[in-house]
Amino acid sequence: MDTRRAEAFSDGVFAVAITVLVFNLLSITLGEHPYRDLAHAWPEYFAYVVSFLTIGIMWMNHHTVLGHINRVDRPVLVINLLLLMGVVALPFPTALVAENLRKPGGAAAAVSYGVAMILISMCFAGLWIYVVRHVERLGGQAQPEALRRSIPGFTGGLLVYVVGTIIAAVGLPVVALIIYGVLAVYYLFEHLPSPAAG
Repeated sequence: MDTRRAEAFSDGVFAVAITVLVFNLLSITLGEHPYRDLAHAWPEYFAYVVSFLTIGIMWMNHHTVLGHINRVDRPVLVINLLLLMGVVALPFPTALVAENLRKPGGAAAAVSYGVAMILISMCFAGLWIYVVRHVERLGGQAQPEALRRSIPGFTGGLLVYVVGTIIAAVGLPVVALIIYGVLAVYYLFEHLPSPAAG
C-alpha cells in the first residue's frame, strides 16, 4: 500500500485527538470572581498545552518517519494502528490530570498519563526501528548508518516517560507533568534524518 493512504488516515486520527483536547476547557465556569476562577483553572490549561504540543509534535515526527518510505506493509500498518490507538486515547488521561491535579487523585491521574505516553512511545519506537530495518524493502532510500544512529536519540524518550511516571507515582504529579512537557519540547527538535537527505 502507498504511504499516502496510511498518512491520510493517520492525519485524521491526529486531528481528532488534538481537537478533542479543547473539550476539557469547556468545563471551566465563571462565578462571582471570574478572574480568580480563570486563574484557578491552571491545571486545565497546563494539561491542554502539554497534550496539544505532544500530539502536534508526534504528528510532525510521524510524517518524518513515513517520509523515509514509499509503501507500507502489514507490520507497519499494525504498529501504526497501535500508535494511533494510544494517540486518540490521550485526551482521557489529559482530562484526568486537568480535573485531579490539585486533588488526592492527582498522582494517579499523572501516572495514567505517563502510562499512556509510555505505550505511545513504545509504538513510535517500534515503528521507527521497523522502518530503519526494512527501509529498502519499503521503497525508501537506504541511509543505513544515519538511520541506525538516530535510534537512541529518537527512542530515548521512553525512559524519560518511565521516570516521569515513577515520579508521579511517588506523589509529585506536577513535576511529572513538567517532565512530560519538557519531553514534548525535546521532540520538537529534529532527531531523525531528513528523508530528503537520501
